[in-house]
Amino acid sequence: IAVVFFSSSCSYAVSSTIEPFYKGGKVQISKDEKFIFCTCGTRVNVLQIVTGKIVHSIEQDDQEDITSFALSLDDEILVTASKALLLKQWDWKQAQCTRSWRAIHNVPIASMTFDPTATLLATGGCDGTIKLWDVVKQYCTHNLKGSSGVVHLVEFHPDISLLQLFSSASDCGIRMWDLRSSQCLCVLQSHYSPVTSLAFTPDGASMVSSGRDKICTVWDLKSRTARRTVPVYEAVESVVLLPEDEDFSEIGVKTKEIHFITAGSKGICVLRVWDASSARCVFAQTLPSAPSAGGSEEGGEEYGDPRSLTYCLPLPSSLRLATVTAEHNILLYQLPSFTTQQQFVGFNDEVLDVKFLGKGDTHIVVATNSSQLKVFDLATSSCKILYGHTDTVLSLDVFKKGSLFVSCAKDKSVRVWRQDPDSGQVCCVAQGCSHANAVGSITCSRMKESFVVSGSQDCTIKVWDLPETIPETDGDMFQLTARVTEKAHDKDVNSVAVSPNDKLLVSGSQDRLAKLWSLGAPGADLALLGVFRGHRRGVWCVQFSPMDQVLASSSADGSVKLWSLQDFSCLKTFEGHDASVLKLIFVSRGTQLLTSGSDGLVKLWTIKTNECVKTLDAHQDKVWGLHATRKDDRVVTASADSNITVWTDVTEVEQAEEQAKQEDQILKKQELSNLLHEKKYLKALGLAISLDQPHTVLKVIKAIRQGEDGAKQLEKTVLKLRQDQKESMLRYCAVWNTNARSCLDAQAVIQVMLTHLSPEELLQYQGARAHLEGLIPYTERHMQRIGRLLQASMFLDYMWQKMRVTGAPASALLFTRALV
Repeated sequence: IAVVFFSSSCSYAVSSTIEPFYKGGKVQISKDEKFIFCTCGTRVNVLQIVTGKIVHSIEQDDQEDITSFALSLDDEILVTASKALLLKQWDWKQAQCTRSWRAIHNVPIASMTFDPTATLLATGGCDGTIKLWDVVKQYCTHNLKGSSGVVHLVEFHPDISLLQLFSSASDCGIRMWDLRSSQCLCVLQSHYSPVTSLAFTPDGASMVSSGRDKICTVWDLKSRTARRTVPVYEAVESVVLLPEDEDFSEIGVKTKEIHFITAGSKGICVLRVWDASSARCVFAQTLPSAPSAGGSEEGGEEYGDPRSLTYCLPLPSSLRLATVTAEHNILLYQLPSFTTQQQFVGFNDEVLDVKFLGKGDTHIVVATNSSQLKVFDLATSSCKILYGHTDTVLSLDVFKKGSLFVSCAKDKSVRVWRQDPDSGQVCCVAQGCSHANAVGSITCSRMKESFVVSGSQDCTIKVWDLPETIPETDGDMFQLTARVTEKAHDKDVNSVAVSPNDKLLVSGSQDRLAKLWSLGAPGADLALLGVFRGHRRGVWCVQFSPMDQVLASSSADGSVKLWSLQDFSCLKTFEGHDASVLKLIFVSRGTQLLTSGSDGLVKLWTIKTNECVKTLDAHQDKVWGLHATRKDDRVVTASADSNITVWTDVTEVEQAEEQAKQEDQILKKQELSNLLHEKKYLKALGLAISLDQPHTVLKVIKAIRQGEDGAKQLEKTVLKLRQDQKESMLRYCAVWNTNARSCLDAQAVIQVMLTHLSPEELLQYQGARAHLEGLIPYTERHMQRIGRLLQASMFLDYMWQKMRVTGAPASALLFTRALV
């Protein structure tokens, strides 16, 4: 292996993350239209609309999932209900719980809402009861019984003087309650499936209800009768009234009659506007990039389809509309044009691949467990959702310039996408469909934007030539045809990669083999050059080195192997992952490898030494996605835990900090030496303690004790130390006291502290009790040793005295005296 010396990376730090913030459930927008409140398991997350960032996260202490929540109309009070049957009132701006109480419901709360005055809170339970709470005086005011099944919808009449509450349960009726008498005034019957939403006119005289029975009903609340039934031909999840005082003529609104927007299961026409008086659809908004192949309109009408909508929320002040999809995406539209203004991805599900995108790697394109692609702007976290594939997207790759990328999916197709470098808009410009099974891997040419290679579960590899002039828009989509089709393996092709010079191709498969192919001249077939054997399980990923004539492969056997392109031999094996190694890339100009595995870890390897120099642990599940920028200064990882993490190479920063630290240490050591020489013991001791070097502090103590009048000088110096410095001294003494060589110095310092400090003062020191307890056994041992030494010296003195009395020879006397 040719070794080229470049600065190697050894440390990465998290620079940003894209985490799930909405996993289904209720969504509510604040009255000032600045924040979106949404549930995510045990938390209610507060998303700032302008920045797309989570600014607050309100989490249950009991770790129970939140079943419902409500924000008061003055944006001051947030109340949550959990499976633990507790209601909690929050100061959401401080993320502090101000009050909690038992919900009295026997089963979890399914719905809740505030009245217009933010005084009354209504909760609908799964036990068929509705309870009203006075949140100011803190007591339950009503207990309304009569509903059958889960009360999934509660709404107050906008005119609070009427004191009316509307509810709907599993019996499909709408109950009107009089809160003065706690009686049900009537049951409005029109729907044959659960009622999903209610919308009131500003004067409170009329109401529109929607249901999954594909109808909307306009009610006259004075006569309590159905004025009109509007067949909408889709299961409607939410209905919103158009403001009466705005001009919506450009979308077909010609009269001042009631017009409403429906959002539901129809995935291609996602929002539609209806005239209540004529029961006509006056406007149907269509996704600009809706899939044309395999995505029929009938297929989008199933309830629970990922393209269907679950919520539609008005933002009247800014004349906008927010919709929530079944895939947990939140989209903001500007009225009356219905143009997409912002998109937020609440939950990515399992992330299967991720790549940097854009001229300066400013974006990432993400393939999740979905037919949609998502393009995130790393600076603002805003997202664009790309429609085109009709089944789960499995793999991605980006061309060298960064504006053109390719994708493949379970729908047996490959697609080429172009990002406009100025506007950031992305469109599909080419498509190819000739595989017989799901396409699991894809790669593109490295030198020019000339071809794409795909590997499929049908065990074949296809080479797709791109036209010399690639279309700029999706209106001129180019249909790709496969130039070469090769039966490459006996099992699924998991990975394909093209060499930096576009002449070689490597494929990895579940059959445990990696194969090297010659791409040859345009129009030529693939030629098999060699087979790499050695993995004990399927090969997940293969990559060419950008510098040397080697390639790397990763396998389900937990190993990474480095192979020679000359003789197809295995040069090195890297072992360290506890499970399958799913992805690998070369970094630091080919001198290092980054690998990701099913164990949720990302490991950095130095090829020359076979050493794992760093392990990055930020994921809880399989890390499917791994990619580096063209400058190798950032890395993105994506996992099945729905988290996407961007890492920055901080090696140079850490090295600079370490060097500055070492220089500072040298200067301080020199200063310490000068202070000792000048006998400025107080400053010397303080400096040694600041360096946190017990050995250096001990040297200073010894120097003080060996000096003139050492005991007094030590006492004077120790007593002048600050409390934090005395705490450090006590900690050092506990260590010094364990060694016979330094115990005298430790005992001298302890004597000073015990003599001049009261027990109360000492016990206030951090860790003082533990340090003092540690001093006792060693001090007792030192006392025993000194006692034995004293006894021995007394015996020698006794012998010397006796020898003098009996008149021993002079030589013996001298020897004994020398011993003493």
